[in-house]
Amino acid sequence: MLVLVTYDVQVTSSGGAKRLRKVAKKCEQYGVRVQNSVFECVVDATQLRLLEMDLAAIINPDTDSLRFYRLGNNYENKVRHIGAKEAIEVEKPLIF
Repeated sequence: MLVLVTYDVQVTSSGGAKRLRKVAKKCEQYGVRVQNSVFECVVDATQLRLLEMDLAAIINPDTDSLRFYRLGNNYENKVRHIGAKEAIEVEKPLIF
């Protein structure tokens, strides 16, 4: 299933910049960055639960936030891209 992961980490708080880097690194293990704090991840239910637990362990719930949008398996018609960045097909290999 395709899951959109978004996050907001308060970098002005103690350790914020370090948490921000850790969240991004963890998301890179599961998906592709499509905007600064937004990743598209193709995962199964177990992988999603692991990602949620890993990220929850990194953030400070008093200052930071995570959002997970489950777009499902038939997501091709649910995602529309307009603008400067080229759209990425997250299930295809990335070759530059």
